[in-house]
Amino acid sequence: MDAEKINQLIKLLNEHGLTEIEFSEGNETIRIKRDLLSAPPKTRVQPNSSDGMTSSVQTTAPSSAEITGHKVRSPMVGTVYLAPSPDAAPFVTLGQTVKLGEVLCIVEAMKMMNQIEADKAGVIKARLVENGTPVEYNQALFIIE
Repeated sequence: MDAEKINQLIKLLNEHGLTEIEFSEGNETIRIKRDLLSAPPKTRVQPNSSDGMTSSVQTTAPSSAEITGHKVRSPMVGTVYLAPSPDAAPFVTLGQTVKLGEVLCIVEAMKMMNQIEADKAGVIKARLVENGTPVEYNQALFIIE
């Protein structure tokens, strides 16, 4: 495998916020992995109107510590989709009562669409991801109470 392909894989890893990527070509396989602890958190900076300096910094990760309940987690790394197609209604909405096994979202991994089902019946109290964003293994997606 040449250096150009390895650089492309690293670029994909960074662009999509992934922690691990594996690629096979013929009898060669490469896995690139990075440590999450060393990656700085993504932040949004709001400039102060008077001097252009930072007045506040907010992390983009939603705070699920304030909301109690059962967390539905992603079983894989991929891209989350909240609806079956771009023009369709979402699978679930906040405040909706769901049954055990009801589809909550889809996680696309390596062009495979994997339905994520409710592993507990209850009411959707929070959605912790946005449509089309990358998700990590074991990342909380929804909170059901």
